Amino acid sequence: MHSHTRAGFTYYRDLIRELVLRDIRVRYKRSVLGFAWTLANPLLYLVVFYFVFNMALEINIPRFGVFAFTGIIVWNWFQSSLAQSGAAIVGNRELVRSPGFPPDILPVITVTSNLVNLVVAIAVLIGYQLIAGDGINGQIVYLPLLLGLQFILILSLAYVVAGLNVVFRDLGHLVVVLLQLMFFMTPIFYDASMIPDEYQALYRLNPMVHFVESYRSVLLGQSGIDWWAIGTIGIISLVLLLFGRALFIRHSYRFAEEI
Repeated sequence: MHSHTRAGFTYYRDLIRELVLRDIRVRYKRSVLGFAWTLANPLLYLVVFYFVFNMALEINIPRFGVFAFTGIIVWNWFQSSLAQSGAAIVGNRELVRSPGFPPDILPVITVTSNLVNLVVAIAVLIGYQLIAGDGINGQIVYLPLLLGLQFILILSLAYVVAGLNVVFRDLGHLVVVLLQLMFFMTPIFYDASMIPDEYQALYRLNPMVHFVESYRSVLLGQSGIDWWAIGTIGIISLVLLLFGRALFIRHSYRFAEEI
């Protein structure tokens, strides 16, 4: 029993690794820099943010360049994963139609591929802070936990989007529109405390508000993490993940016919 479980885990792990690498290779195919773009993109963002926000514009938020950069990279993982999850099934017809292939692994590939971009961007940010003499605060130990909780949140939503988009093809377009609206409701280029008190309760129903603030606490040493809010989001996301994945697998037999 244990050997079968171990073999199944090894198979899934190896399959995820190979498909994530394939996804990254396809993304940068025929590119001169190739995978180096994963490092170049956040580095260019950080340089631009530094010169624009730290030197050209006067904004009443300390270290606004890294403040905005942190919000952007955290948001990009969420936005890119959900925008791409609509094509997780319909964009992989050959794999879905292959005998024995587990289609429930495809949303995991999408979320994990974009996680690689976030991890590289965080490494760039930490490197910049060390060079700038800002140092690293003790809350950095919570970074893996935050990454894990956000992974669960994104994956739970990715299963819903990927599964429903097989039948309702307009859903992918709707998700992109909703993400554009949600962008302005997330404190990326402004501080959440700027929202009037009477709207704070409604505003904080957006889980990305809490994640962006938490990453800033961990990476920039700002106010402490709201563990009650993050924990609540984590529990809700885990329940949604279990339910969404079970529903996804239950109806996965129809995917090959629908696409």
